[in-house]
Amino acid sequence: MRRVLSIILILNITCFCIGSNAQNNMKNNQELDHKQQSIVRISALTATGDIEHLKIQLNQGLDAGLTINEIKEVLVQLYAYCGFPRSLNGITTLMAVLEDRKAKGITDTEGKTASPVNDPDKYQTGKKTLQTLTGREEKTLTGANTFAPAIDTFLKEHLFADIFSRDVLSYQQRELVTVSALAAMTGVASQLQAHIFIGMNTGLTESQLTDAFHIVGQTAGKTQGDLARATLEKLMAAKK
Repeated sequence: MRRVLSIILILNITCFCIGSNAQNNMKNNQELDHKQQSIVRISALTATGDIEHLKIQLNQGLDAGLTINEIKEVLVQLYAYCGFPRSLNGITTLMAVLEDRKAKGITDTEGKTASPVNDPDKYQTGKKTLQTLTGREEKTLTGANTFAPAIDTFLKEHLFADIFSRDVLSYQQRELVTVSALAAMTGVASQLQAHIFIGMNTGLTESQLTDAFHIVGQTAGKTQGDLARATLEKLMAAKK
């Protein structure tokens, strides 16, 4: 009788472990949902200036459940990575898309607006945000930030304080915007590598990033998608 009970106990433990491992594997191998996929497409197309395809993806993003304010926030953040001209072009394209949808009788959800922020020390806020994103404490300035301290101030006070403090998008969503835009652009491999690392710190998985770069390959060209996946593979190999 004791032997039978022992066997049953072992079987129960084994089943529990298998179930837990299966759940963990599912969690680690999850792909992007429809809203996240839309964020990738909108970011990549805005970064490359492909307005005609952007119109299509803005419509699909709204249909997938992105709110007007979430898409606005994506397009506003992108100016920090692909410049004001393409960000503004994306915003005016969204305006046209919304007018067209309204004329067709489609009512889109406005969504939440950013909470007001009263920050007396934006530099320290940006520094703390960057530390949260990277998981690393910055003890001294290095590289370009040392050579041109103004860029360090702009990055911390504006990008990582002013923009990242806006709570319309999560840090993870913002990093998905960033890696998608950088993957679609040429000549920014080192920045892409850094933001893949940051994106994973916010909870983006290897599978989700692979999925994102597959979408970038479809929207910005196979070469860019392949380069982004190769960058991800290189980082994952270095972690092992």
